[in-house]
Amino acid sequence: MAALELALVALLTPALAPPLQDPEIPVDPDAKREVPETMTADEAKVSLTRALNWVIDYQNPDGSFATDTIEVGLEAGFATETYYAWQLASTALAIRALLVVEETPERRATLDKAVEWFLTTRLPKRGEGWDVDYVWSQLYAVTALVDLAGDERFTGEELAARIADRGASYVDLLARNQAYTGGWGYYDDPPFTQRPKWGTSFSTATVLPALQRAVDLGWGKGQEEDGQAMVARALKYVQRCALPNGAYAYALSVIPRVGGESINDTKGSLGRIQIGNWARRLLGDERVTDDTIRDGLASFFTEHRFLDAAFMRPVPHEAYYANAAYFYHFGHYYAAEAIELLPAEERAAWHAKLRPQLVKTQRKDGSLTDFLGSGYLRLASTSFTILALHAGMDDVAVEGAAAELLEDLTD
Repeated sequence: MAALELALVALLTPALAPPLQDPEIPVDPDAKREVPETMTADEAKVSLTRALNWVIDYQNPDGSFATDTIEVGLEAGFATETYYAWQLASTALAIRALLVVEETPERRATLDKAVEWFLTTRLPKRGEGWDVDYVWSQLYAVTALVDLAGDERFTGEELAARIADRGASYVDLLARNQAYTGGWGYYDDPPFTQRPKWGTSFSTATVLPALQRAVDLGWGKGQEEDGQAMVARALKYVQRCALPNGAYAYALSVIPRVGGESINDTKGSLGRIQIGNWARRLLGDERVTDDTIRDGLASFFTEHRFLDAAFMRPVPHEAYYANAAYFYHFGHYYAAEAIELLPAEERAAWHAKLRPQLVKTQRKDGSLTDFLGSGYLRLASTSFTILALHAGMDDVAVEGAAAELLEDLTD
Protein backbone atom coordinates (compact mmCIF):
# COMPACT_ATOMS: atom_id res chain seq x y z
CA MET A 1 0.00 0.00 0.00
CA ALA A 2 1.32 3.44 -0.86
CA ALA A 3 2.62 5.32 2.15
CA LEU A 4 0.52 8.27 1.07
CA GLU A 5 -2.71 6.29 1.45
CA LEU A 6 -1.94 5.55 5.08
CA ALA A 7 -0.84 9.12 5.71
CA LEU A 8 -4.05 10.46 4.19
CA VAL A 9 -6.19 8.31 6.46
CA ALA A 10 -4.19 9.43 9.50
CA LEU A 11 -4.54 13.05 8.47
CA LEU A 12 -8.27 13.03 7.82
CA THR A 13 -9.54 10.76 10.56
CA PRO A 14 -8.99 12.92 13.65
CA ALA A 15 -10.02 16.12 11.90
CA LEU A 16 -13.44 15.12 10.62
CA ALA A 17 -16.51 13.90 12.44
CA PRO A 18 -17.77 10.47 11.36
CA PRO A 19 -20.58 10.66 8.80
CA LEU A 20 -24.14 10.19 9.93
CA GLN A 21 -25.19 6.58 9.76
CA ASP A 22 -28.07 5.71 7.47
CA PRO A 23 -30.93 4.71 9.82
CA GLU A 24 -31.43 1.52 7.82
CA ILE A 25 -27.88 0.32 8.56
CA PRO A 26 -27.22 -0.77 12.16
CA VAL A 27 -24.64 1.44 13.88
CA ASP A 28 -23.49 -1.58 15.83
CA PRO A 29 -21.45 -3.72 13.40
CA ASP A 30 -22.12 -6.74 15.61
CA ALA A 31 -25.90 -6.35 15.36
CA LYS A 32 -27.46 -9.71 14.55
CA ARG A 33 -29.52 -10.17 11.42
CA GLU A 34 -31.32 -13.29 10.32
CA VAL A 35 -29.47 -14.48 7.24
CA PRO A 36 -30.31 -17.79 5.54
CA GLU A 37 -27.51 -20.20 4.75
CA THR A 38 -28.50 -20.34 1.08
CA MET A 39 -30.87 -18.59 -1.31
CA THR A 40 -32.36 -19.77 -4.58
CA ALA A 41 -32.24 -17.81 -7.82
CA ASP A 42 -35.99 -17.23 -7.68
CA GLU A 43 -35.72 -15.80 -4.17
CA ALA A 44 -32.91 -13.50 -5.26
CA LYS A 45 -34.89 -12.16 -8.22
CA VAL A 46 -36.92 -10.02 -5.85
CA SER A 47 -33.80 -8.22 -4.65
CA LEU A 48 -32.42 -8.03 -8.18
CA THR A 49 -35.58 -6.30 -9.43
CA ARG A 50 -35.61 -3.86 -6.52
CA ALA A 51 -31.97 -2.95 -7.20
CA LEU A 52 -32.69 -2.38 -10.88
CA ASN A 53 -35.69 -0.19 -10.11
CA TRP A 54 -33.51 1.94 -7.84
CA VAL A 55 -30.93 2.40 -10.61
CA ILE A 56 -33.65 3.52 -13.03
CA ASP A 57 -35.05 6.01 -10.53
CA TYR A 58 -31.58 7.31 -9.65
CA GLN A 59 -30.64 8.39 -13.18
CA ASN A 60 -30.17 12.09 -13.81
CA PRO A 61 -32.07 13.80 -16.66
CA ASP A 62 -28.87 14.01 -18.76
CA GLY A 63 -28.33 10.23 -18.54
CA SER A 64 -25.62 10.29 -15.89
CA PHE A 65 -25.90 8.99 -12.34
CA ALA A 66 -24.74 10.39 -9.00
CA THR A 67 -22.82 13.69 -9.00
CA ASP A 68 -19.36 15.00 -9.72
CA THR A 69 -19.01 16.79 -6.38
CA ILE A 70 -18.10 15.83 -2.82
CA GLU A 71 -21.08 14.46 -0.88
CA VAL A 72 -19.56 13.11 2.36
CA GLY A 73 -17.15 14.85 4.73
CA LEU A 74 -14.70 11.97 4.98
CA GLU A 75 -14.07 12.30 1.25
CA ALA A 76 -12.68 15.81 1.68
CA GLY A 77 -9.07 16.30 0.63
CA PHE A 78 -9.22 14.60 -2.74
CA ALA A 79 -8.75 16.54 -5.95
CA THR A 80 -11.91 18.12 -7.34
CA GLU A 81 -11.50 16.07 -10.53
CA THR A 82 -11.60 12.85 -8.55
CA TYR A 83 -15.31 13.15 -7.79
CA TYR A 84 -16.02 13.33 -11.52
CA ALA A 85 -13.81 10.28 -12.08
CA TRP A 86 -15.76 8.33 -9.48
CA GLN A 87 -19.01 9.38 -11.15
CA LEU A 88 -17.69 8.07 -14.46
CA ALA A 89 -16.56 4.77 -12.94
CA SER A 90 -19.87 4.12 -11.20
CA THR A 91 -21.85 5.03 -14.33
CA ALA A 92 -19.77 2.53 -16.27
CA LEU A 93 -20.74 -0.13 -13.73
CA ALA A 94 -24.41 0.81 -14.06
CA ILE A 95 -24.15 0.46 -17.84
CA ARG A 96 -22.69 -3.03 -17.40
CA ALA A 97 -25.49 -3.99 -15.01
CA LEU A 98 -28.20 -2.76 -17.38
CA LEU A 99 -26.56 -4.59 -20.28
CA VAL A 100 -26.76 -8.05 -18.74
CA VAL A 101 -30.31 -8.10 -17.34
CA GLU A 102 -33.51 -8.91 -19.15
CA GLU A 103 -34.58 -5.92 -21.20
CA THR A 104 -37.73 -3.94 -20.46
CA PRO A 105 -38.72 -0.60 -22.02
CA GLU A 106 -37.73 1.27 -18.85
CA ARG A 107 -34.39 -0.50 -18.52
CA ARG A 108 -33.56 0.02 -22.19
CA ALA A 109 -34.41 3.72 -22.04
CA THR A 110 -32.20 4.11 -18.97
CA LEU A 111 -29.38 2.22 -20.66
CA ASP A 112 -29.56 4.25 -23.88
CA LYS A 113 -29.46 7.55 -21.99
CA ALA A 114 -26.51 6.36 -19.88
CA VAL A 115 -24.57 5.23 -22.95
CA GLU A 116 -25.17 8.51 -24.74
CA TRP A 117 -23.93 10.50 -21.75
CA PHE A 118 -20.90 8.25 -21.36
CA LEU A 119 -19.89 8.65 -25.00
CA THR A 120 -20.27 12.43 -25.03
CA THR A 121 -19.07 13.56 -21.61
CA ARG A 122 -15.47 14.73 -21.44
CA LEU A 123 -12.58 12.38 -20.66
CA PRO A 124 -11.26 12.56 -17.08
CA LYS A 125 -8.04 14.26 -16.05
CA ARG A 126 -5.47 13.59 -13.35
CA GLY A 127 -6.51 15.52 -10.27
CA GLU A 128 -3.26 16.16 -8.40
CA GLY A 129 0.29 14.89 -8.29
CA TRP A 130 -0.56 12.32 -5.63
CA ASP A 131 -4.24 11.75 -6.54
CA VAL A 132 -4.50 9.45 -9.56
CA ASP A 133 -8.05 8.29 -8.83
CA TYR A 134 -9.03 9.03 -12.41
CA VAL A 135 -7.53 5.62 -13.15
CA TRP A 136 -10.72 4.09 -11.70
CA SER A 137 -12.73 5.68 -14.50
CA GLN A 138 -10.32 4.21 -17.04
CA LEU A 139 -10.53 0.70 -15.59
CA TYR A 140 -14.31 0.56 -15.57
CA ALA A 141 -14.78 2.56 -18.79
CA VAL A 142 -12.78 0.02 -20.80
CA THR A 143 -14.74 -2.80 -19.17
CA ALA A 144 -18.10 -1.20 -20.00
CA LEU A 145 -17.11 -0.20 -23.53
CA VAL A 146 -15.93 -3.67 -24.57
CA ASP A 147 -19.22 -5.03 -23.22
CA LEU A 148 -21.08 -2.48 -25.33
CA ALA A 149 -19.00 -3.39 -28.38
CA GLY A 150 -19.97 -7.03 -27.93
CA ASP A 151 -23.70 -6.37 -27.54
CA GLU A 152 -25.67 -6.67 -30.79
CA ARG A 153 -27.97 -3.84 -29.71
CA PHE A 154 -25.05 -1.42 -30.04
CA THR A 155 -23.39 -2.62 -33.23
CA GLY A 156 -24.89 -0.09 -35.65
CA GLU A 157 -22.12 1.38 -37.77
CA GLU A 158 -22.20 4.93 -36.37
CA LEU A 159 -22.67 3.91 -32.74
CA ALA A 160 -20.05 1.16 -32.95
CA ALA A 161 -17.54 3.69 -34.30
CA ARG A 162 -18.25 6.07 -31.41
CA ILE A 163 -17.82 3.24 -28.89
CA ALA A 164 -14.53 2.20 -30.49
CA ASP A 165 -13.24 5.78 -30.56
CA ARG A 166 -14.04 6.31 -26.88
CA GLY A 167 -12.58 2.89 -26.05
CA ALA A 168 -9.31 3.72 -27.80
CA SER A 169 -9.13 6.99 -25.86
CA TYR A 170 -9.44 5.17 -22.54
CA VAL A 171 -6.92 2.52 -23.58
CA ASP A 172 -4.50 5.35 -24.34
CA LEU A 173 -5.09 6.78 -20.85
CA LEU A 174 -4.36 3.37 -19.38
CA ALA A 175 -1.12 3.18 -21.36
CA ARG A 176 -0.06 6.57 -20.00
CA ASN A 177 -0.82 5.56 -16.40
CA GLN A 178 0.59 2.02 -16.26
CA ALA A 179 3.32 1.95 -13.62
CA TYR A 180 6.76 0.68 -14.57
CA THR A 181 5.98 -2.47 -12.57
CA GLY A 182 3.04 -3.22 -14.90
CA GLY A 183 0.14 -2.37 -12.61
CA TRP A 184 -2.34 0.43 -12.17
CA GLY A 185 -2.98 2.29 -8.95
CA TYR A 186 -4.82 5.38 -7.83
CA TYR A 187 -2.15 7.28 -5.83
CA ASP A 188 1.44 8.26 -6.40
CA ASP A 189 4.30 8.87 -3.98
CA PRO A 190 6.81 11.73 -4.16
CA PRO A 191 8.47 12.63 -6.37
CA PHE A 192 5.25 12.82 -8.40
CA THR A 193 5.82 11.75 -11.99
CA GLN A 194 3.76 11.89 -15.17
CA ARG A 195 3.64 8.08 -15.16
CA PRO A 196 2.54 6.98 -11.66
CA LYS A 197 4.84 4.57 -9.83
CA TRP A 198 2.35 2.59 -7.75
CA GLY A 199 -0.13 -0.14 -8.61
CA THR A 200 -2.37 -2.60 -6.81
CA SER A 201 -3.21 -6.19 -7.58
CA PHE A 202 -6.97 -5.67 -7.57
CA SER A 203 -7.16 -2.50 -9.68
CA THR A 204 -4.89 -4.14 -12.25
CA ALA A 205 -6.92 -7.36 -12.28
CA THR A 206 -10.13 -5.35 -12.68
CA VAL A 207 -9.28 -4.34 -16.23
CA LEU A 208 -7.14 -7.24 -17.44
CA PRO A 209 -9.77 -9.37 -19.25
CA ALA A 210 -11.45 -6.29 -20.74
CA LEU A 211 -8.13 -4.83 -21.82
CA GLN A 212 -7.29 -8.01 -23.70
CA ARG A 213 -10.65 -7.78 -25.46
CA ALA A 214 -10.01 -4.11 -26.24
CA VAL A 215 -6.65 -4.95 -27.78
CA ASP A 216 -8.30 -7.72 -29.81
CA LEU A 217 -10.79 -5.11 -31.07
CA GLY A 218 -7.91 -2.94 -32.26
CA TRP A 219 -8.30 -0.22 -29.62
CA GLY A 220 -4.61 -0.43 -28.73
CA LYS A 221 -3.40 0.53 -32.18
CA GLY A 222 -0.40 2.83 -31.89
CA GLN A 223 0.62 1.47 -28.49
CA GLU A 224 3.59 -0.86 -28.04
CA GLU A 225 2.74 -4.09 -29.91
CA ASP A 226 -0.70 -2.51 -30.48
CA GLY A 227 -1.43 -2.82 -26.76
CA GLN A 228 -0.43 -6.45 -26.23
CA ALA A 229 2.75 -5.48 -24.37
CA MET A 230 0.65 -3.50 -21.91
CA VAL A 231 -1.56 -6.55 -21.29
CA ALA A 232 1.49 -8.79 -20.79
CA ARG A 233 3.00 -6.41 -18.23
CA ALA A 234 -0.28 -6.18 -16.34
CA LEU A 235 -0.73 -9.95 -16.24
CA LYS A 236 2.81 -10.41 -14.96
CA TYR A 237 2.11 -7.82 -12.26
CA VAL A 238 -0.95 -9.72 -10.96
CA GLN A 239 0.90 -13.03 -11.13
CA ARG A 240 3.77 -11.59 -9.07
CA CYS A 241 1.28 -10.41 -6.43
CA ALA A 242 0.06 -14.00 -5.86
CA LEU A 243 1.40 -15.31 -2.54
CA PRO A 244 2.09 -18.90 -1.43
CA ASN A 245 -0.73 -18.70 1.15
CA GLY A 246 -3.29 -18.28 -1.63
CA ALA A 247 -3.71 -14.56 -0.98
CA TYR A 248 -2.78 -11.67 -3.26
CA ALA A 249 -0.55 -8.89 -2.01
CA TYR A 250 -2.32 -5.56 -1.92
CA ALA A 251 0.50 -4.11 -4.02
CA LEU A 252 3.63 -5.61 -5.50
CA SER A 253 6.55 -5.60 -3.09
CA VAL A 254 9.98 -7.17 -3.19
CA ILE A 255 9.32 -8.59 0.28
CA PRO A 256 5.53 -8.73 0.86
CA ARG A 257 4.38 -8.06 4.39
CA VAL A 258 2.84 -11.27 5.70
CA GLY A 259 2.24 -12.70 9.15
CA GLY A 260 0.50 -11.19 12.12
CA GLU A 261 -2.60 -9.21 11.23
CA SER A 262 -1.45 -8.25 7.75
CA ILE A 263 -3.65 -7.19 4.86
CA ASN A 264 -1.72 -9.78 2.84
CA ASP A 265 -3.00 -12.60 5.03
CA THR A 266 -5.82 -14.63 3.49
CA LYS A 267 -8.25 -12.93 5.90
CA GLY A 268 -7.24 -9.54 4.50
CA SER A 269 -7.28 -10.71 0.89
CA LEU A 270 -10.71 -12.34 0.58
CA GLY A 271 -11.87 -10.10 -2.27
CA ARG A 272 -8.49 -9.84 -4.00
CA ILE A 273 -8.22 -13.63 -4.16
CA GLN A 274 -11.39 -13.85 -6.24
CA ILE A 275 -10.55 -11.10 -8.72
CA GLY A 276 -6.93 -12.21 -9.03
CA ASN A 277 -7.87 -15.80 -9.81
CA TRP A 278 -10.65 -14.69 -12.17
CA ALA A 279 -8.45 -12.35 -14.19
CA ARG A 280 -5.52 -14.75 -14.48
CA ARG A 281 -7.77 -17.63 -15.51
CA LEU A 282 -9.44 -15.57 -18.25
CA LEU A 283 -6.00 -14.51 -19.52
CA GLY A 284 -5.05 -18.18 -19.92
CA ASP A 285 -2.88 -18.66 -16.82
CA GLU A 286 -2.96 -22.45 -16.44
CA ARG A 287 -1.71 -22.23 -12.86
CA VAL A 288 -5.17 -21.05 -11.82
CA THR A 289 -6.98 -24.38 -11.82
CA ASP A 290 -10.51 -25.25 -10.72
CA ASP A 291 -9.06 -26.26 -7.37
CA THR A 292 -7.35 -22.87 -7.06
CA ILE A 293 -10.71 -21.17 -7.56
CA ARG A 294 -12.46 -23.54 -5.16
CA ASP A 295 -9.86 -22.92 -2.48
CA GLY A 296 -10.23 -19.17 -2.90
CA LEU A 297 -14.01 -19.36 -2.62
CA ALA A 298 -13.77 -21.65 0.40
CA SER A 299 -11.60 -19.04 2.14
CA PHE A 300 -14.08 -16.34 1.15
CA PHE A 301 -16.95 -18.06 2.93
CA THR A 302 -15.14 -19.58 5.91
CA GLU A 303 -13.49 -16.23 6.75
CA HIS A 304 -16.42 -14.06 5.67
CA ARG A 305 -16.78 -12.59 9.18
CA PHE A 306 -13.83 -10.32 8.46
CA LEU A 307 -15.70 -8.71 5.57
CA ASP A 308 -18.78 -8.42 7.78
CA ALA A 309 -16.73 -6.73 10.50
CA ALA A 310 -15.49 -4.08 8.05
CA PHE A 311 -18.88 -3.40 6.48
CA MET A 312 -19.91 0.30 6.71
CA ARG A 313 -16.94 1.30 8.87
CA PRO A 314 -16.15 4.91 7.93
CA VAL A 315 -12.34 4.78 8.13
CA PRO A 316 -10.49 2.87 5.39
CA HIS A 317 -8.67 -0.26 6.55
CA GLU A 318 -9.74 0.12 10.19
CA ALA A 319 -11.07 -3.43 10.55
CA TYR A 320 -9.16 -6.65 11.30
CA TYR A 321 -6.44 -7.52 8.79
CA ALA A 322 -6.78 -3.98 7.40
CA ASN A 323 -10.04 -4.83 5.69
CA ALA A 324 -11.92 -1.80 4.39
CA ALA A 325 -15.68 -1.48 4.11
CA TYR A 326 -15.53 -0.98 0.35
CA PHE A 327 -14.01 -4.42 -0.15
CA TYR A 328 -17.47 -5.90 0.46
CA HIS A 329 -19.58 -5.59 -2.69
CA PHE A 330 -16.51 -5.47 -4.94
CA GLY A 331 -15.33 -8.79 -3.49
CA HIS A 332 -18.74 -10.44 -3.75
CA TYR A 333 -19.13 -9.50 -7.40
CA TYR A 334 -15.80 -11.01 -8.35
CA ALA A 335 -16.59 -14.08 -6.26
CA ALA A 336 -19.65 -14.50 -8.50
CA GLU A 337 -17.44 -14.17 -11.58
CA ALA A 338 -15.00 -16.72 -10.18
CA ILE A 339 -17.87 -19.15 -9.56
CA GLU A 340 -18.82 -18.88 -13.24
CA LEU A 341 -15.41 -20.31 -14.17
CA LEU A 342 -16.11 -23.61 -12.36
CA PRO A 343 -17.78 -26.65 -13.96
CA ALA A 344 -21.48 -26.03 -14.63
CA GLU A 345 -22.69 -28.62 -12.13
CA GLU A 346 -20.95 -26.81 -9.23
CA ARG A 347 -22.01 -23.23 -9.85
CA ALA A 348 -25.55 -23.18 -8.52
CA ALA A 349 -24.48 -24.39 -5.08
CA TRP A 350 -21.81 -21.70 -4.78
CA HIS A 351 -24.19 -18.97 -5.94
CA ALA A 352 -26.80 -20.18 -3.45
CA LYS A 353 -24.23 -19.61 -0.72
CA LEU A 354 -23.21 -16.18 -2.06
CA ARG A 355 -26.63 -14.57 -2.56
CA PRO A 356 -27.66 -14.15 1.11
CA GLN A 357 -24.47 -12.23 1.85
CA LEU A 358 -25.51 -9.66 -0.75
CA VAL A 359 -29.23 -9.50 -0.13
CA LYS A 360 -28.77 -8.96 3.61
CA THR A 361 -27.14 -5.58 2.85
CA GLN A 362 -29.93 -4.24 0.65
CA ARG A 363 -31.71 -1.10 1.84
CA LYS A 364 -35.45 -0.49 1.85
CA ASP A 365 -35.26 1.59 -1.32
CA GLY A 366 -33.50 -1.24 -3.19
CA SER A 367 -30.01 0.28 -3.21
CA LEU A 368 -26.89 -1.04 -1.51
CA THR A 369 -23.70 0.46 -0.20
CA ASP A 370 -20.85 -0.75 1.98
CA PHE A 371 -19.01 2.49 2.78
CA LEU A 372 -20.21 6.01 3.56
CA GLY A 373 -23.24 7.25 1.66
CA SER A 374 -21.97 8.94 -1.50
CA GLY A 375 -24.10 8.58 -4.59
CA TYR A 376 -21.33 7.05 -6.65
CA LEU A 377 -20.73 4.40 -3.95
CA ARG A 378 -24.41 3.50 -3.74
CA LEU A 379 -24.51 3.18 -7.52
CA ALA A 380 -21.33 1.08 -7.59
CA SER A 381 -22.47 -1.26 -4.81
CA THR A 382 -25.93 -1.64 -6.34
CA SER A 383 -24.45 -2.34 -9.77
CA PHE A 384 -21.96 -4.86 -8.36
CA THR A 385 -24.87 -6.63 -6.68
CA ILE A 386 -26.99 -6.70 -9.83
CA LEU A 387 -24.09 -8.20 -11.75
CA ALA A 388 -23.38 -10.74 -8.99
CA LEU A 389 -26.98 -11.87 -8.58
CA HIS A 390 -27.51 -12.09 -12.33
CA ALA A 391 -24.37 -14.18 -12.82
CA GLY A 392 -25.94 -17.29 -11.32
CA MET A 393 -29.54 -16.92 -12.47
CA ASP A 394 -29.29 -19.47 -15.28
CA ASP A 395 -27.18 -22.05 -13.45
CA VAL A 396 -29.10 -25.27 -12.89
CA ALA A 397 -29.22 -26.43 -9.28
CA VAL A 398 -28.03 -29.98 -8.67
CA GLU A 399 -30.05 -31.76 -6.00
CA GLY A 400 -28.14 -31.93 -2.73
CA ALA A 401 -25.17 -29.93 -4.03
CA ALA A 402 -25.80 -26.88 -1.84
CA ALA A 403 -26.10 -29.01 1.30
CA GLU A 404 -22.93 -30.89 0.37
CA LEU A 405 -21.07 -27.62 -0.16
CA LEU A 406 -22.19 -26.28 3.23
CA GLU A 407 -21.00 -29.47 4.87
CA ASP A 408 -17.62 -29.21 3.17
CA LEU A 409 -17.19 -25.57 4.23
CA THR A 410 -17.92 -26.36 7.88
CA ASP A 411 -15.60 -29.36 8.10
